[in-house]
Amino acid sequence: MPTIAAPASPIPAPARDDIRHWVGVDGGGTGTRARLCDAAGRTLAEGQAGPSALGQGVEQAWRNVRQAVEQAVLVAGVTDFEWAHSAIGLGLSGASQMHAAQAFADAAPQGVRLALETDAWAGLLGAHAGAPGALLIAGTGSIAMALWPDGRRSRVGGWGWRLGDEGSGAWLGQAALRHLVRALDGRESRGALADALLGQLGTSDAGVLAWQHAAGQRDHAALALLVFELEHEDPVAKVLLNRAVEELTLHLQALDPTFSLSVCLSGSVALRLAPRLQAHCAARWAAPKGDAMAGALRLIHAPNGAQECE
Repeated sequence: MPTIAAPASPIPAPARDDIRHWVGVDGGGTGTRARLCDAAGRTLAEGQAGPSALGQGVEQAWRNVRQAVEQAVLVAGVTDFEWAHSAIGLGLSGASQMHAAQAFADAAPQGVRLALETDAWAGLLGAHAGAPGALLIAGTGSIAMALWPDGRRSRVGGWGWRLGDEGSGAWLGQAALRHLVRALDGRESRGALADALLGQLGTSDAGVLAWQHAAGQRDHAALALLVFELEHEDPVAKVLLNRAVEELTLHLQALDPTFSLSVCLSGSVALRLAPRLQAHCAARWAAPKGDAMAGALRLIHAPNGAQECE
């Protein structure tokens, strides 16, 4: 069970005296969500934009964070929003890489106060309202993270889609592609899943290779939809989903071998696999008390995460 120290935010949680708006952001490899709150902590509106994972570039991350925040401002009808009078808590994929986190902080709008953490940590804080517990995330990527009663943090997974992220959407997409090329070679039988992949990627070997060379994490994760859709038509799809459940179960077992923490689920893949995951660890499940945006707001409302927007 690898343990990691709580990294300090690139900029500490801000003083409250001149803050007009509080913002909580959840950003990953597929999309970004922002929750805008007033000075008293009341939620005003939410906005969405494209991916803001730091591994995909700091410039893109800020562009989509800004877009999500600006959409929330527009929806709320706020006319006095200024970055210099705002505090923003961000849970972003890739924030554990300190060089990327610092580059993101350095590129912040002038005067804004921010606290930056990983999307997994923000999700954990939100799911358990700052209390001890565990969170299993499986969406574009995958990770399991825990906060223990003594304040320790631990994680399993989160190694990135090229090296790990087992049980995630990108992992399922890669597994489906491996099946496709084996089927094209005649090493495995060709069925509905391989045919659907060919229809999406191109019917020639050259088309498949060209797609693979250009595709990123998000592209691979999109292929996971075919695996879910064809589970009852192609036994290979069902096998891949069962393997995903096994991998995610291993994450939880390694994270908390004593089964002492309650577990929340997050991410599109984890939620779709929830009934099968619960069959392995039913007694540990808990309904989340909040989302990653709520957890991101905890980063800026108090150093110990004791408060959040309502």
